[in-house]
Amino acid sequence: MLFRDRRQAGRELAGELRTLQESGALPDPVVLALPRGGVTVAREVALALDAPLDVLVVRKIGAPRHEEYGVGALVGDEDPLFDGAALDRLGLGPDDLAPVVERERAELRRREQRYRQGRPAPEVRGHTVIVVDDGLATGSTARAALRALRRRAPARTVLAVPVGSPEAARALTAEADLVVCPHRPDTFMAVGQWYDDFDQLTDEDVLEALGSGRRVDR
Repeated sequence: MLFRDRRQAGRELAGELRTLQESGALPDPVVLALPRGGVTVAREVALALDAPLDVLVVRKIGAPRHEEYGVGALVGDEDPLFDGAALDRLGLGPDDLAPVVERERAELRRREQRYRQGRPAPEVRGHTVIVVDDGLATGSTARAALRALRRRAPARTVLAVPVGSPEAARALTAEADLVVCPHRPDTFMAVGQWYDDFDQLTDEDVLEALGSGRRVDR
């Protein structure tokens, strides 16, 4: 165990990012959480940076009959981003994943409507966008999120996670301008192994975190 819970992890990560902000490395930040788990972490980051907080809903595409094994990810209405090597290992093609993609896109839209409650997506053009999750395993969801954000013309993209796979963190330096991952254990197996409390969050937990963490711009 490394962290007591996501709040503690968020506070530690926020300290790292606050130091960067004070050095001038994070101008005009916007914090986007990957829900559900990333929202509690991101709330602490947004409060520390005095930055707006919102969500970027990404859905993992799991292998048929092995849903925990991610082979791709979805963001918004964009085409799925598949892990070609994972598909090859399983002998699958994109057409084999069509039913999974359809199901995950429906859930993605439901969550976007539930979490955003009629608010438009946050403006990121010209801002430093900090994408926050509670950890980094394969990196498939973070990769999809960062590529989707690039098309919205932020000034800079930062991926910030408290703990992650060293391999995934290194690979994602090609996708983000900066990867902040303070803990990269060599024996990384899963994000949950580094938390004492890693309970699943609910939609209500997400809405509460967003409400308490969102800065109201004047």
